[in-house]
Amino acid sequence: MLMIVDKLNYIYSPGNAYEKHALKDINLVIEERDFIGLIGHTGSGKSTLTQHLNGLMRGTSGTIFYKGEDIYDKNFNMKALRSKVGLVFQYPEHQLFETTVYKDVSFGPKNLGFEQLEVDLRTYDAIKMVGLSDDVLDASPFELSGGQKRRVAIAGVLAMKPELLILDEPTAGLDPKGRDEILEQIARLHKESNITIILVSHSMEDVAKYANRLVVMNKGEIVYNDRPHEVFKHYKELEKIGLAAPQVTYVMNELKSRGFSVDTSATTVEEAKVSILRALRKSL
Repeated sequence: MLMIVDKLNYIYSPGNAYEKHALKDINLVIEERDFIGLIGHTGSGKSTLTQHLNGLMRGTSGTIFYKGEDIYDKNFNMKALRSKVGLVFQYPEHQLFETTVYKDVSFGPKNLGFEQLEVDLRTYDAIKMVGLSDDVLDASPFELSGGQKRRVAIAGVLAMKPELLILDEPTAGLDPKGRDEILEQIARLHKESNITIILVSHSMEDVAKYANRLVVMNKGEIVYNDRPHEVFKHYKELEKIGLAAPQVTYVMNELKSRGFSVDTSATTVEEAKVSILRALRKSL
């Protein structure tokens, strides 16, 4: 397994009037090649948890093991962890700062101390991995479209060759076309490069389509950790904590209540189509 979170707690401003228990006894196992959808309403602890996974924040108690090593051990190489656990923040294009795309994407490998040839190889590979062409390398990142900027920011993390890639709302603010392109690119990276993915999202349709496991947070705790089909069976409970299921789930449950023999565990349009057509054939 890649990472184990063991009884992790985090308290903001302990001991004063602003104290907040942001993470409460979090236990989580992240397997290699997982594609995890991390969901929860605003303030549920999602971003706080992700920033613990690459050591940007340190737990008040509990620990995190990366490939069997305690990341809070005094001899643990935290810099190496941050090259292997890449975190892409919401609106990552706000982090772009170099004059060219090449300089921005190559910043990470250079900072890790690699020789120029290795920096070049990692930069070119990362640019291709996110679906951008070489002709943008000398362009200013600030002159690109919103979707292209997002890809450049993701490429900057990929250039460090992470084993775990965490994306916090990577499609926020993008138009539907840009959103679909980014998600398909992430899915392709997971499939072709064997990168473990954690996708933080408010879109139930997106996590249902791409994730093989959902982790649902509420008030700093994990309330569900299971396959999407199993989690969305609890759509009424999800509504009570400010979430919902994909629209398909509601459609299928409504059809079931009206006497149609459909699969209410369907969470994507394609699954629903197959189930509805099967039910129609049986009724003929």
